[in-house]
Amino acid sequence: MKYENIRNYSEDQFRRVTGVKRSTFERMLEILASKRKEKLSQGGRKPKLSLEEMLLAALEYWREYRTYIHIAASYGIHESNMYRLINFMQGQPCTTKNENVEPERVIFW
Repeated sequence: MKYENIRNYSEDQFRRVTGVKRSTFERMLEILASKRKEKLSQGGRKPKLSLEEMLLAALEYWREYRTYIHIAASYGIHESNMYRLINFMQGQPCTTKNENVEPERVIFW
């Protein structure tokens, strides 16, 4: 599933497809954008997928229990890259440093 296909969906359709509200999806993107910027500052190749597609792929994995190979085939990347992408996403807290949240209350995706 491509982000271009679902970005114009209504709020209800977007929630049914992704499993999260559009506002939550946008907030996740903001957090991941800063984390991705930190990761890319170390150098390396530019990712083939956009940040939105990376997040959608991770949501598909968590929501639909699809295998890495099936999701990777949908997005046109190798299975090992999908594994690394989802592992990167799983290690990111869903809060930022400027939010006052107790350390034991931080929820990981």
